[in-house]
Amino acid sequence: MRIISWNIHNRVSLWEQVASLDADVALLQEAPKPPKSIGNQLHIISDNDWYTTKGRKGNVRSWRTTIVGLSKNVEVKGRKTNQIGYSSSNDFMVSRPGTITVAEIKLKNQEEKFILVSMYGIWEKPDSSASQNWIIADASVHRLISDISSLIGTQTGHKIIAAGDLNIIYGYAENRSKYWEKRYETIFSRMEALGIPFVGPQYPNGEKAMVPPKELPKDSLNVPTYRSSINKPESATRQLDYVFASDIIHNRMKVRALNKVEEWGLSDHCRILIEIE
Repeated sequence: MRIISWNIHNRVSLWEQVASLDADVALLQEAPKPPKSIGNQLHIISDNDWYTTKGRKGNVRSWRTTIVGLSKNVEVKGRKTNQIGYSSSNDFMVSRPGTITVAEIKLKNQEEKFILVSMYGIWEKPDSSASQNWIIADASVHRLISDISSLIGTQTGHKIIAAGDLNIIYGYAENRSKYWEKRYETIFSRMEALGIPFVGPQYPNGEKAMVPPKELPKDSLNVPTYRSSINKPESATRQLDYVFASDIIHNRMKVRALNKVEEWGLSDHCRILIEIE
C-alpha cells in the first residue's frame, strides 16, 4: 500500500497532480475545494463545509485537510467529524474543524484495516497581553493529539498512521532555544505515550538540506520538507512534515521525503511517501 502525505499550499491547480499520484491514498493539508472535474473522479473525504477555523475570533480559511482514495485496490471509509460541543454520539469529535480528517482503509479482498489521519498544525497567536509577537503551532498540534487519542480503545493492537504538516521542529529549535526545544519535544513524547511514535522521514530516506540551518545539530537526521521559496532548492532547510504510526506496524513501513529537486513538485512542501508491506 502506498500513501502520500502532502501540503498542497491552497493551490487548486495541484488537484490535477493529486489525481495522477502513483499511490493508493493521499493525505492532504491546506487543500482547497477541488474543481468538479476532479472531485467527480476521486473518492474525497469531506463531511462538512470546505474550511478551517482559525484563531480566537473564529476567522476562516478556505482550505482544509482531507483524505483521497486514488486506487481501485483500496476501500476508504471516512469518519464523520464535528466540532466538540456540536457533535452527535456517532461523530468523531474534533477540536478545530478542517485541521484533521480520519478514514478507515483496507486493501480489497483483505481483512486488515488501518486508520489514517491527515493532520495540520495551524499557526495561531498566543492569548496573552504579554505576547512577544509570537505565532505558535504546538498548541494546535496538542489539540490534534487529544483528538487522535479518542481513536484508541486498546493499549496495543491498533493500526493508526497519522501524517501531515505540523509546523514544528524535531530535535532542536530556532536560535537554539532550549525553551522551544522542550515544547516541541512534548509533541513527540505525547504521541509515543499513545503508542503512535514518530517514524520519519529521516535521513537517508530523503535528502539533507543543501544549506543546513545554523542551529541544526550535527547528528540530526532531519530532512527538509519545506521551502521558503519554491523556485530555490537551497531554501529548503526545515523539516515540518512528520509521520507517526502504531508500534505494531513499524517493521512493515518505509517513510521517505520526496525532496530531491526533480521530485519536489509545485508546492512549498514536498510529498512524503509512506509504504506498507
